[in-house]
Amino acid sequence: MGETSERNPENPLEGDVDETKCAQCGKVLDEEGKTACVASMSGSVMGDETTEAYYFCSDCGVYTKTIYHDSFSGEGSFSVSDPIPKADGDAKVALIKRCSMPWNKSCRCDAHKEYFEGWLD
Repeated sequence: MGETSERNPENPLEGDVDETKCAQCGKVLDEEGKTACVASMSGSVMGDETTEAYYFCSDCGVYTKTIYHDSFSGEGSFSVSDPIPKADGDAKVALIKRCSMPWNKSCRCDAHKEYFEGWLD
């Protein structure tokens, strides 16, 4: 996986350390004051909250996924994926969009269960 940095635990999709950049070409994907996130989903696994967000780079045609892990027993962590091919990213975005509350870590809809591969609390 790519870089790790500290993020604002109140809003993991907006960092105060780094801008979200394309994992392939390095283009900044966030504009000042707003996020370029295409889709995100949160889930609770073993008491910890994980939020994964997908960003699409129109310049190189790949997705970048950010992963924020809020640990119940310690500090949170933030990481950035390697580039995700468009077809794979499109499939994950479509899965996330099947849920009406993807931000709700307690949601147990079919989309959440499939996305987190049955690992939800």
